[in-house]
Amino acid sequence: MRHLLDISDLSPAEVWQILHTAAALKAEWRQAGNAPILAGKALGMIFQKPSLRTRVSFEMAMQHLGGHAIYLAPNEISLGARESVPDVARVLARYVDAIMARVFDHQHILQLAQVAGVPVINGLSDFSHPCQALSDLFTIYEKHGRLAGLKLAYVGDGNNVAVSLAQAGARTGMHITIAAPPGFQIAAAVGQAAAAEALRQGGSLTLTADPFAAVAGADIIYTDTWASMGQEAEAGQRRLVFPPYQVNDALLKASGNADVLVMHCLPAHRGEEITDDVADGPHSLLWDQAGNRMHCQKAILALLLA
Repeated sequence: MRHLLDISDLSPAEVWQILHTAAALKAEWRQAGNAPILAGKALGMIFQKPSLRTRVSFEMAMQHLGGHAIYLAPNEISLGARESVPDVARVLARYVDAIMARVFDHQHILQLAQVAGVPVINGLSDFSHPCQALSDLFTIYEKHGRLAGLKLAYVGDGNNVAVSLAQAGARTGMHITIAAPPGFQIAAAVGQAAAAEALRQGGSLTLTADPFAAVAGADIIYTDTWASMGQEAEAGQRRLVFPPYQVNDALLKASGNADVLVMHCLPAHRGEEITDDVADGPHSLLWDQAGNRMHCQKAILALLLA
């Protein structure tokens, strides 16, 4: 693994290597703290979009492993505007050992990786969110002790998180169902590639517009905001389309699983894609999920840099 740009670049073995490394580093941290395996290493963090979890989880991951993280705010670089993406990559690569970037345009991630000469991590792009999906699978694995054969139903916008969950679930033998309104489903080519990989691993990928059919028999129900950063102009129109996809008590009951778990990558727009009673209720994995971002980032950094 040279970079982490998209889950589709990873083999099933590499996905499992990340998950097992996250488990080992989390156990080590709980016992006596992590060994400083990244002592003397620096991570440059480019942010076009603000973030609570991505920033703090990467900063603390580097700190726990003995390294250092440098936060570069949106107005400090203005990636692709004040300076070209290749110029930023060439300069940063002379200062730091790896680059994590949270961007709008996925092409910026690809350009950074092409030019930088140091490992590049996709902290989020408009196309995919690999760090989130890997952390989510790690959280599910902790709870169930397995991934193969489990059913995850994603309900809502077929966005970057949905794409990465489909790709990651496919590589671990999960049964992934994505319920999204017509016109908001993941791209056909992405779905076809994930479905083919899922079949090879004994899992499946199903795309539907029916949220209640999607959650039937689900072990996990997952949702995300209806309008992501950069889609503010569409928020009003999306609020007219997505109410049937709200994760609420009725949807949980439709799973037919008294032990169904609920996940959300956060931030949550409570009362829109998820209700308070579900987000804060006994089925919620939201806070374990958020906490595990740090441990999964450690695994990614360790495998790229240690």
